[in-house]
Amino acid sequence: MLAHDLPLLFERDTRGVITLTLNRPQSFNALSEAMLDAMQSALERVAADEQARAVVIGATGKAFCAGHDLKEMRARPSLDYYEKLFAQCSRMMMTVQRLQVPVIARVQGIATAAGCQLVAMCDLAVASRDARFAVSGVNLGLFCSTPSVALSRNVPRKAAFEMLVTGDFISAQQALDKGLVNRVVDGDALDAEVASLVDSIVAKPRVAVAMGKALFYRQLETGIAAAYDDAGRTMACNMMDACALDGVQAFIDKKR
Repeated sequence: MLAHDLPLLFERDTRGVITLTLNRPQSFNALSEAMLDAMQSALERVAADEQARAVVIGATGKAFCAGHDLKEMRARPSLDYYEKLFAQCSRMMMTVQRLQVPVIARVQGIATAAGCQLVAMCDLAVASRDARFAVSGVNLGLFCSTPSVALSRNVPRKAAFEMLVTGDFISAQQALDKGLVNRVVDGDALDAEVASLVDSIVAKPRVAVAMGKALFYRQLETGIAAAYDDAGRTMACNMMDACALDGVQAFIDKKR
């Protein structure tokens, strides 16, 4: 199969930086069943790669991702089918979060419904200034329930609910202000800004980043006392890593 026929492109550089590119530009990179399968397989491939350092999720064409493939969904009006489809999508989204390495969304154009959800599930996001975001299913009579899980864990509660019940678009700058994305740049600077973020990540010890990412999401879902207990144990384990011990010693020696 030729590259332009694949729903997802997979690239890996010598540093262990993986780029996953949604490749259905004619369908605004909608998450078809084939796309979800390809994403799941690619993410599992990353999870098994002990030398992986970071993942960038981008897209071809004018849009980042327009959400689920509505033509596929409408062609099979069955409760069992819809439950399996949304479970498949949720599994893929959770795999993004469970990877040991940071995942960065590179966003151009629109990111709507499950596409906006994907941005929210990534650990970091860089958007072009003309990017726009919406959870617009409500405009079709379908409340974006699964995207609401990710969205409400990224932006303040009332801001998330307003997006969900109005279906209105927000700009890249608004997404930055609300905390949905980390950085906004002109379109011609998008790749350089993503590269800058990747360079900063791969310069850090892999073990520390992996332990830190896992702890970061665990503690968000617990009470503060349990979070501190978990964080303390994690830092103690991290401190026993040779890289951390060497780094601390180097800092001490420099201060002498």
